[in-house]
Amino acid sequence: MSVSASSPAARRPRRRPAVPRENRFDRRLAEILAHAIEVFDERGYQGASMRDLSRAAGMSLAGLYYYFESKEKLLYLIQRHTFATILERLRRRLAGVVDPEAKIRLFIRNHLEYFLADQKAMKVLSHEDEVLKNTYGAEIAGMKREYVRACVDLLEQLKRARGLEFSSRTAALSLFGMMNWIYTWYNPRKDGGAEELARSMAEIFLYGISASPGKRKGQG
Repeated sequence: MSVSASSPAARRPRRRPAVPRENRFDRRLAEILAHAIEVFDERGYQGASMRDLSRAAGMSLAGLYYYFESKEKLLYLIQRHTFATILERLRRRLAGVVDPEAKIRLFIRNHLEYFLADQKAMKVLSHEDEVLKNTYGAEIAGMKREYVRACVDLLEQLKRARGLEFSSRTAALSLFGMMNWIYTWYNPRKDGGAEELARSMAEIFLYGISASPGKRKGQG
């Protein structure tokens, strides 16, 4: 049955669906975490107080405690969000990719794009690596191991495809060393954007492991 333009139902304004409360909460949470990264970057974890964090977020100390019971919880959420995001982006990018070398190139690009977009977060993660303890620390350590395993697995695939012999774990740790400290010296005017930098870094890294003194399988 149609409704005429003059009917009460037609004249009644449509109500917009309410934004779910958890969405508003998540947005505010993301804002607070961004401010916390700024404070931890400037003052360091040990030097930052909950009052510093509340001022940076533009909220009362009591309001901050509504979201977090401690600054340790803030650091934990920053690290959890970082590793969960970068792992999920990596999974999406690798989906359907077959060539092992292309996978490693995507791994490098994914890492650099994420962290060069927020170098302060990268610095906080690098400098405050050992702060978290107990269940917080155990969970983040598990996520880090998952990320390292993902890299090692990709290198194992490359080894099998090319018949190479090298330590996949050592190669993975070397690659993370290249990527994780780049924020210290990175200059976009000289080094280019993340895509260009990832391409150059991949060339250097892949050449290094291909030219390593380890013998190819089947060679005497």
